[in-house]
Amino acid sequence: MDVNVSHFNDAEGEHYFLNKGNNGAVKLARVYENIKHQQRILARKLKENGQIRLPGSAQKARIKLQKLYERAHRMQDDAMHKYTTHLVKEYDAICIEDLDVKGMLMSHVASKGVHRALFGRFRSYLEYKCKSTGVKLVIANRFYPSTQRCAACGNIKKDDEKITLSGNKKHGTKHNEYVCYNKKCPNYGKVVDRDMNAMMNLTFLINHPRYNKAL
Repeated sequence: MDVNVSHFNDAEGEHYFLNKGNNGAVKLARVYENIKHQQRILARKLKENGQIRLPGSAQKARIKLQKLYERAHRMQDDAMHKYTTHLVKEYDAICIEDLDVKGMLMSHVASKGVHRALFGRFRSYLEYKCKSTGVKLVIANRFYPSTQRCAACGNIKKDDEKITLSGNKKHGTKHNEYVCYNKKCPNYGKVVDRDMNAMMNLTFLINHPRYNKAL
C-alpha cells in the first residue's frame, strides 16, 4: 500500500477518499465546498457583530458548520471501514508505510490534505482487522526509500537525482514520474508512475524483510 494525500495505491489501482469516486470510495468534494461556504458565512457574521455573545444567526451558522463536519467524518469513516475490510478479505499479506503523520501535520501546505486523507485512521483500522483475521501486516521502516528506489533494479536515487514534491529539476521530470537512469535496468529511461513504483517496493518487503530499513 502506497499512501498519498489525495489517494491510496494498491495492487488493484488507485482509490480516492476525497474528491473522486471509484471502487466504492465516496465523493466528499461537495461536502467540503459547503464547509468552506459555511465558514465564510460564519466569519462574516462574527466580523459584522464583533460581540462576545453571538447573535442567533451566527449561532445557527456555527451549528450548521458543525453538522457538515460531522457528515464528512461519517462519510470518510464509512469509506475507510469498507476499504480496510476489503483489503483483509482479498490479501494474505499487506505492507504499509510508517508515516510521520504528526510531522506532516506541521506543514501548513499539506496539513489539511493529510488530515482529510485519514492516514492515522487507516493504519489503526488495518492493524486491528489484520490481527483479528490473521492477515500478515508489514510496517515499512520510516526511512525505507520506497519512493526513491527503482522496483525493477533496486537502484536508489540520491542527492540531485531524488524525486521531490515538485519532481526533479535536474532531469525535468514531474512529481508523479519515476525514471531510472541505471543503464543496466530493464526500465532504463522509461517513465514509470511514481506511486506504482513505490507500491511495488513496499510489496517487495513482504517476502524480503531484511531490506526493511534505511538503504
